[in-house]
Amino acid sequence: MSVGSVRDYLKSFGAQNRILEFSVSSATVPLAAAALGTEESRIAKTLSFRDENGCMLIVCAGDARLDNRKFRDRFGFKAKMLPAEDVERLTGHAPGGVCPFAVREGVPVYLDRSLLRFDIVYPAAGSASSAVRLSPEECFRFSRASDWVDVCRLPEDVE
Repeated sequence: MSVGSVRDYLKSFGAQNRILEFSVSSATVPLAAAALGTEESRIAKTLSFRDENGCMLIVCAGDARLDNRKFRDRFGFKAKMLPAEDVERLTGHAPGGVCPFAVREGVPVYLDRSLLRFDIVYPAAGSASSAVRLSPEECFRFSRASDWVDVCRLPEDVE
């Protein structure tokens, strides 16, 4: 899939014109923050994990780190990220452009509560040089997320 498929997907929400495309890479949190001129914590990174049906996506703040214990307690299995070679086939988006929009049918999306600290966040929009400006609530609604979860920890929570 691509920015075009995400743009088409976001049309049903009237948000297709909020996609930002860059002449530089935004494939990582630091690169996306630099392209947008914002802090890394506002980048809504989408992590892809293997589950019993193929994969699932968790969107969290750019400064958040997965807490394996919280993940296991919430989902009942050990967190195992998808190998890069499986990401596009299972999610519909290539590494660097994985986002919670226009994903393959049956892929559940969860948003981590770390995003709720912000009024605006920037998830990718289907390519390694794009993002979309959304409130966390819009991100939840537009992604058709299954639930808000608490499976990450913030830098200040690290002992």
